[in-house]
Amino acid sequence: MEENTAPETEHHDTDHKLRLRNLTMDDYDRVREVSGRVYRMVDKPYAPEEIAAMVRKFPEGQICIEDKGEVVAVALTMIVDFSVIGEEHTYFDVVGRDWALKRHDPEGDYLYGIEIFVDPDYQGMRLGRRLYDARKELCENMNLKGILLGGRIPGYRKHAEDFTPQQYIRKVKNRELHDPVLSFQLSNDFHIRRVLKGYWPEDSQSQGYAVLLEWVNVYYEKKTRLIGGTKSIARLGVVQWQMRRFEHFDDFMQQAEFFIDTVSDYGGDIILFPELFNAPLIHQFDDRHPVEAMRALAAHTEPMRESMLEMAVSYNINIVTGSVPELIDGHLYNVSYLCRRDGTWDAQYKLHITPDELHSWGLTGGGQLKVFETDVGKVGINICFDVEFPELARLQAAQGMRLLLVPFWTDTKNGYLRVRRCAQARAIENECYVAISGSVGNIPKVETMGIQYSQAGVFTPSDFSFPHDAIATETTPGNETAVITDLDMDLIKELRAKGSVRNVECRRTDLYDLCWISEVKMD
Repeated sequence: MEENTAPETEHHDTDHKLRLRNLTMDDYDRVREVSGRVYRMVDKPYAPEEIAAMVRKFPEGQICIEDKGEVVAVALTMIVDFSVIGEEHTYFDVVGRDWALKRHDPEGDYLYGIEIFVDPDYQGMRLGRRLYDARKELCENMNLKGILLGGRIPGYRKHAEDFTPQQYIRKVKNRELHDPVLSFQLSNDFHIRRVLKGYWPEDSQSQGYAVLLEWVNVYYEKKTRLIGGTKSIARLGVVQWQMRRFEHFDDFMQQAEFFIDTVSDYGGDIILFPELFNAPLIHQFDDRHPVEAMRALAAHTEPMRESMLEMAVSYNINIVTGSVPELIDGHLYNVSYLCRRDGTWDAQYKLHITPDELHSWGLTGGGQLKVFETDVGKVGINICFDVEFPELARLQAAQGMRLLLVPFWTDTKNGYLRVRRCAQARAIENECYVAISGSVGNIPKVETMGIQYSQAGVFTPSDFSFPHDAIATETTPGNETAVITDLDMDLIKELRAKGSVRNVECRRTDLYDLCWISEVKMD
């Protein structure tokens, strides 16, 4: 509902100190005051949770101008995928009723102007033009195709009996009539695409109409998916790992390399190994108490990660190393590494420790939940027990995760089914893919290792565009093997926008929500 600025007339008061910057929540009281003054005849001021959602989801796009430290003009913005919102949409189709940037997509192609408003005492100082210029600069820096907005036509009410909206807009474009908003936008190089009926019904001045306007970024460079871009189809390999005794670390890594080489040969983009992936080496310490044996096993973790990172680069594949024990400042953690094929790596620590893991090995839960950027999109990792806590995947999905990777370790079928059923639930409720990777067999004469049960698989959301049983692929239980499947990552975006029920979109955030309370760094 762009926008509320007066005509850009001359203003001779020079006793100002203006500064353009990004909006923060510290500015909320002033934002509420200014928006209340601007929209006093149309709508209520912004609520704190509305501004908070915008600042959290897209801080770069929330821009303001301050005068001597006090906000006097605001521009609110999001990124959209035009193929999703289309030409025919309403304000709330895009923004959402709770202003939570409903259609905000960090991987979209257009900047979308939510609105601009200027303190009435500062109108006439060309602040609106400064904000538009800042948006254009942001659009160019982010290499987006352009800026879209639904422009108000508040002058139309006076002419509604004489002209249709189309006729009125044509006269404003031809400068036969002046509209305080549309005329300003046209002077800022925006072009008319179409009339939007019922765009913002509460806008009586515009009779509910708006004009879909576009500013074209002439510096836009078409993004390639082949070099440096995000692939739309992710080829995923999931390993079902056989527990066995390896006498030497090199023997263990040779078996891991076999699977990496195999999945890479099939053009794989990412490969997932199971939880406690290097446990076959623990027999080297079978003369020790299980707590001490697991701590000794952690000595293999850094060499394994370095070797995996080298293979990620040489085999051109992203490797999720299952999970391994890591000793930090006397505390033993269960960590999964993401080794990217560009030579970088990151880590997700297991957050929830089972009673048996605490008793048998003295494991400690981590304190961070991450979403990882990869060349196949945003992925998350939940290590085994973590997938049984739906809050984690929900928080990750809110950050754009489309693929959840779950390395697990279960001894019995009922334990396995807990992981599987929860993984399938996470796929449905968060509208994402979920892959699980476990181990089979056993390591004789090693205390606390026991038997292993697994049926690795990849699960999908449940809708018409996906398999009827919401299973992309799965292994035969009990055998060492790997499955490879293609996942359409763009299909997740389409599902979240146009699916049958749209779980992510339909959450009642006006009644309940999730928040991450604190974070504990592991190093």
